Amino acid sequence: MLTQDEHGRISEAIKAAERETSGEIHCVVCGQSDDYFLAAGFVLACMVMAMTLLVGWLSFRYWLDIGAVAFSVMQICAFLAGLAIIRVWPALRIRLVPKSLRYRRAHGHAARQFLARNIHATEARTGVLIFVSLAERYAEIIADDGLSVHIDQTEWDRMITELTAGIARGQLADALIETVRQSGALLARHFPAGPDDRNELPDHVVEI
Repeated sequence: MLTQDEHGRISEAIKAAERETSGEIHCVVCGQSDDYFLAAGFVLACMVMAMTLLVGWLSFRYWLDIGAVAFSVMQICAFLAGLAIIRVWPALRIRLVPKSLRYRRAHGHAARQFLARNIHATEARTGVLIFVSLAERYAEIIADDGLSVHIDQTEWDRMITELTAGIARGQLADALIETVRQSGALLARHFPAGPDDRNELPDHVVEI
């Protein structure tokens, strides 16, 4: 997802931003937040039921005798064929599930990364996670409690809008670097660097 050079540029951007603030910035880029097999399977089951209801109505309308056994076998075969297709081509799964579910899964993944990376464990609770999930086209900034009482959510929302626009243009690394820069400037206004500051989180972007 990112080249070695892009990793280095993002890391340098994080270090530069953190020199001006006591806050901590951490970046996570995820290819996909869920495999969506069960969710896509449920959607397939609903589609098969709807399709077979239509077939049943048409057979009744035009006096076609399919038979209960043949009708049931047709349902099962259609469902199993659908499962086989999404098993072989995983990229199809995410296209079957609604955007709201994709965003919920990506948000849940972001929250788990926030805890797993110990961003919540900084001394002054001033950690920030910049999270991107590419398959879902989802980005989020999670700020710890020490920041949320000082910084309005609209500030983070504006950065997210610019970040997602940059990713849509195919400029993932540049968009992340700009978001890191803006996050650092925002943190510096409320939590400037002090003489006893220590680096509590790794200054690099994590790919998962």
